[in-house]
Amino acid sequence: MTHSAIDVIRAKRDGGVLSDAQIDWIMDGYTRGAVADEQMSALAMAILLRGMTPPEIARWTRAMIASGERLDLSGVDRPTVDKHSTGGVGDKITLPLTPLVAACGAAVPQLSGRGLGHTGGTLDKLESIPGFRTTLSNDEFLAQLSGVGAAICAAGAGLAPADRKLYALRDVTGTVEAIPLIASSIMSKKIAEGTGALVLDVKVGTGAFMTHVEQARELARTMVELGAAHGVRTVALLTGMSTPLGLAVGNAVEVAESVEVLAGGGPRDVVELTLTLAREMLDLAGLPDADPAAALRDGRAMDSWRSLVRAQGGDPDAALPVAPETEVVRSTVDGYVSTVDAYLIGMAAWLLGAGRARKEDGVSASAGVLLHRRPGDPVRVGDPLYELRAEDADRIPAAREAAAGAVEITGAPPALVPLIMERVG
Repeated sequence: MTHSAIDVIRAKRDGGVLSDAQIDWIMDGYTRGAVADEQMSALAMAILLRGMTPPEIARWTRAMIASGERLDLSGVDRPTVDKHSTGGVGDKITLPLTPLVAACGAAVPQLSGRGLGHTGGTLDKLESIPGFRTTLSNDEFLAQLSGVGAAICAAGAGLAPADRKLYALRDVTGTVEAIPLIASSIMSKKIAEGTGALVLDVKVGTGAFMTHVEQARELARTMVELGAAHGVRTVALLTGMSTPLGLAVGNAVEVAESVEVLAGGGPRDVVELTLTLAREMLDLAGLPDADPAAALRDGRAMDSWRSLVRAQGGDPDAALPVAPETEVVRSTVDGYVSTVDAYLIGMAAWLLGAGRARKEDGVSASAGVLLHRRPGDPVRVGDPLYELRAEDADRIPAAREAAAGAVEITGAPPALVPLIMERVG
């Protein structure tokens, strides 16, 4: 059957359901360059406005996977399970979680990304460790999964190349928010990486991509259904992101906090989410009796982290970069911290140099924000609320202004919101 891009665009524009053949044809044509960017832009906008049925999303995802290679992890001698987070402020969970789950007997093929905007990227954080390599060949990746039990690296160019093209296009055409396109983008890469099971951390709140729980729930359900449709056992948790995770927001500062967690300490919320996700991952991997809390206590998780860092060229004992310029913001009233706005703190970290506005921008390893108080904490006049850190003092005034309304103080302790909101599975 002969297809044309205009016919496919019109069909979706008018609220129709695309056939498998139409989806396969347009995805293949776009990957090869036979379908123009402006035509795929029009289709993406039609999908944003008209939506897609579950079978359409499943086929769209399948076509994106088919645009490239699919890794075969059958040679790895442990059950494989991965985690994906939709991103948030201070979300360093991949760093302690990956070696922790590996220490408990699973293999974690963690393909991660870089930050854009106010949410930091896992690879940017890891590159603040001297010598750490985030690019591995497929052979290195597989060998490390069998040896160390975990790898955290960039996805190879051969995995779902259609997604790479479409992601860049969505970024500049106002179609990033389309749930079918978000779900298929995330799941095409995760399914192509070959993992046997997947746990999704879908963030909800001011510092998250999804600010409303209804949106987040729809995205979670869509991704769980996609996993099932492609034979990958998948569970999603909806977790709060109106307050930053932990006390550190940036790159090196988040690595340092992750190492604290692996040493058996660290902020309570980071430990809670790390252990909750670890239990979900181990359960899906067929290891329900493994005890991740014990692996944090007895040093196995730290040993696993050190092995992972060394395997990827890093020095786990090297000093992390420290920003030369700092400014502490203090409370002007007595009371209790009621909110610490994740979005505003994230914007401040970004302005300090911890994030990037465009994919090609560099990031500062040492820049970021350190929180001294969290919701529920009492404060007196003069107590430190947070600390701004930068390589360049000229960056601090704009960051100070961005964060000015981030911390609210009230006369009575606030009602605290649970971190883990819902489970979709």
